[in-house]
Amino acid sequence: MSWLLPALVALLLTVAAFRRADVYGAFVQGARDALPMLLRVLPCMAAMLIALRVLRASGALEAFIRFVSPGLDAIGMPAELAPLFVLRPFSGSAAMSLLKDVFDSCGPDSFEGVAASVMLGSTETIFYTVAVYFGSVGVHKTRLTVPVALVVSVLGAALALSFTAVLFAFE
Repeated sequence: MSWLLPALVALLLTVAAFRRADVYGAFVQGARDALPMLLRVLPCMAAMLIALRVLRASGALEAFIRFVSPGLDAIGMPAELAPLFVLRPFSGSAAMSLLKDVFDSCGPDSFEGVAASVMLGSTETIFYTVAVYFGSVGVHKTRLTVPVALVVSVLGAALALSFTAVLFAFE
């Protein structure tokens, strides 16, 4: 399967050569057109990443996780998944790092490992996505986008736990 991406690039270059297209010129023009969008998006992304870093460094995020863990535990979410549930809407890379921690502590084939994997596939990095997409087109009032996305994220996490519980019930 490692040959697929190079094969697609070779196919693209072959078709471009056959059509006598200026591939390099099109690439440079696309990069030139993307710069203004990058300038609009970068401040939004930087603000979100700095706020996340401040929350983690200050200990406020860990305190929040300790605060919500009993409630999450009461609805059936293991304590190992609470940090993943809280950080996933903010950062995909932080969530992947936490997934590795869950795998290291519980194992990838454990209920926690499978539930964490399904949860990552069932939820989205909401604030990053909103910052990038709304920032790229200059939308400042997101209206109900974030609340609805948070509700859907909670639903996705709940369904991930439910599906994993059903899966493990048959073992």
